[in-house]
This record gives sequence, C-alpha cells and structure tokens, in this order.
Amino acid sequence: MSIDRRQFLKIAGASALLGLGGLSTSHLLLRNSLEAAQGLTDPSVITDPKALVAKRWGMVVDMSKFKTEEDYKRVMDACHHIHNVPTIGNPKEEIKWIWKETYEHAFPGQEDKFLSEEIKHLPFLVLCNHCENPPCVRVCPTKATFKRKSDGIVMMDMHRCIGCRFCMAGCPYGARSFNYRDPRPFIDKEKENLEFPTRMKGVVEKCTFCYERLAVGLKPACVEASKGALIFGDLEDTNSEVRRVLSTRYSFRRKPELGTHPSVYYLIG
Repeated sequence: MSIDRRQFLKIAGASALLGLGGLSTSHLLLRNSLEAAQGLTDPSVITDPKALVAKRWGMVVDMSKFKTEEDYKRVMDACHHIHNVPTIGNPKEEIKWIWKETYEHAFPGQEDKFLSEEIKHLPFLVLCNHCENPPCVRVCPTKATFKRKSDGIVMMDMHRCIGCRFCMAGCPYGARSFNYRDPRPFIDKEKENLEFPTRMKGVVEKCTFCYERLAVGLKPACVEASKGALIFGDLEDTNSEVRRVLSTRYSFRRKPELGTHPSVYYLIG
C-alpha cells in the first residue's frame, strides 16, 4: 500500500496527538472544519443541520448605536473572550481581533474638511474585512491564509502558519496580529474558553467571522453582544437583513480605492 506525503503527515500527526493524550472533540472539529474548507477532507464529516450558510457573509457596523464606552467594550470582550485573545498590556505586542480606531486612521484619505467634529473624533470598531479580493491570501506561502469558496470568509489556519508575516504586510487594514511571545500566560484562566484552541508564539491570528459558531447555527459572538449595532448576513441574498439595511441607508467601506472589496460596511447617523 502506498500513501502520498499528505496522508503520511496526517497519520503522523494523529499518532503524535494520541501520544500526547489527544485533543478535545471540539478542537478536532475545528481542525476538520479548517481542512474541509481547504479541500483537504470530506466536508460531510463536519456537517451540522443547524449550520448557518451563505454565499458571501458580510457585516454592517451601525455606529449610531454605539453611545457609551460600555457599548464598545461589550462587543470587543465577547470576541476576545470566546477566542482566548490574550491581554498582554504592551501596545507593540497587542493581539486584537476587533478593536477601536479613530476615523483618521480607519479611513485615511477619506477625510472631509466639512466633516462634523463628532464624527472626526468618533471611535470606529474595526476588524478583518473578509475582502472579496483579499491580498493577504495571495501572499501567504503555506496557504495558512485562505478564502473559503463556500461563503467568502477569509480564514487563518494557525496550525499551518510559519510566522513569515507576509499576510500582515499584504493586509492594508492592519487586521492581523503576530504573537511575539507565548500568549497563553496572558489569557484570563477564569474566562478561558476551553472549546477554542489557544495559540503559541510565532503565529499570526485574526477575526474569522466566528466560523466555528456559524457551523453550529450561531451568529458571531460580537453580533450577539452588540444589541443590534452589528448586522450580519448574506450579501448575496437580496432578502437578508444586511442587504435590506444597505439598500435603505448610505454606507461606506474602508479604503475602497484599493479594490479589495471589503465585506464590512459602516453606517453613520
């Protein structure tokens, strides 16, 4: 019996896991989901009848509904807690999946001298834009960064990441973070989510639109925590809530001139 290199690596990896006591079921499901999205395994092994599906997932951020610091914190904490994002304390080593940014830095080149002072100083929530034409995917040498054919989510497989940081250089939105040190000691153990894998030193990470929650019928954690400020849905479905909002209110995106076609839209007022 002959096996190719990929099969050999899978068998070797499985043996190593068994030797180390194995991974939790949830970790294996997440791994299978990543491999299925890349065409490495049969997608049927992770099919859940409750799974949320779309042709292209997108999000609308309604900034008019962010009134207080707590409104921002609630959304950011929901994401960071469920994905075990560490709190390191050093801005140069900060790991962030969703965070606040000034208008000037979130939308450079889109300033208007007649823009209201309120908007100029309004903190905007930013995250990975899950671009239709993602430059980060083109530059990744190991395919650790890839775009799902099924729904357009730009994924980050931290098992395949070699830490070259080409994706960080390719991303024009600063949506990726590099683990300069082991992040595990900086995770709040009382709030650690044992259902989601922790990372290690030397890998890049970012928002993945909570693909693991979509797979079991749940919306992204930030959306659930936002109290209607974040709207999530299928951009290709004319009957979806996200399309209804975009068709009735003026929206804009970050750096549209680059041609990346972000899947995250913003509303003001």
